[in-house]
Amino acid sequence: MTAPTGTAPEAGARVDVQPDRWYRGYVFDLDGTVYLGDEPLPRAAETIAALRAAGSRTVFLSNNPTKDPAMYAEKLSRLGIPTAVEEILNPLVTMSAWLLENAPGAGVFVIGEEPLRRHLRERGIRLVEEAAETDVVVASFDRTFDYRKLQTAFDALWFHRRARLVTTNPDRFCPMPGGRGEPDAAAVVAAIEACTGVTCEMNAGKPGTVMLDAVRDLLGLPVEDCVLVGDRLATDIAMARAAGMASALVLTGENTAGEAAALPADQRPTWVLEGIGALLPGSQPSGAAGAEA
Repeated sequence: MTAPTGTAPEAGARVDVQPDRWYRGYVFDLDGTVYLGDEPLPRAAETIAALRAAGSRTVFLSNNPTKDPAMYAEKLSRLGIPTAVEEILNPLVTMSAWLLENAPGAGVFVIGEEPLRRHLRERGIRLVEEAAETDVVVASFDRTFDYRKLQTAFDALWFHRRARLVTTNPDRFCPMPGGRGEPDAAAVVAAIEACTGVTCEMNAGKPGTVMLDAVRDLLGLPVEDCVLVGDRLATDIAMARAAGMASALVLTGENTAGEAAALPADQRPTWVLEGIGALLPGSQPSGAAGAEA
């Protein structure tokens, strides 16, 4: 990773040091970073507006497979952050792209909720309900997950031995306001792996390579000119590290400064910030940060 110029703090040592440079590209996690539930986090709108005014490009990422990009764009705009659909990446986008490229014409059995199913159908992916017709099992967050769906996945993967197992995202749980959470896609994957002995071969969310490649393509910028901002060490910060990209852990979501400091030095975020509002350097850049060199 190309080290940022200046004196970025050792992660966990201080949380009051702002990044000392502007970047041409900013990649933001959403829930826990930009907003929590239906409420924007402090100074989120003002910070993103300032970055855009300086010429920086912004991209928003989520591992949530229950909303399509239009829903995210509408929500961000409602929270005072006008956003185009094209600035959103989530597992609906990356999973459909992966299936079209790697399993064209496949019969896909989806364990997931309607936004995911609708998005795949709209892109011409053939959804099936019978194990004998299933070429790919997509395991996702699903609040209607039941024994019938587990049996269908089991039959497709173990009995017929013809299907591949993939997932939209690797999250163990989805955080909720008030400190609660809901079991996420990893719980569904674990149930299927436990009974079939099959290992999930692809993750379409953070920090997987499919999402990482999509971010690179969307930004179109050298990684040393970009920073990823998020609240989760295992997904957001891990993805930045895999990309060779600077990273900022915000303490408004899942992980703490102490947890960041406990990591080996080469796995820590570049910065640990109290919140997104601490992302801005102290002075405006000279010229547009996002202008082409």
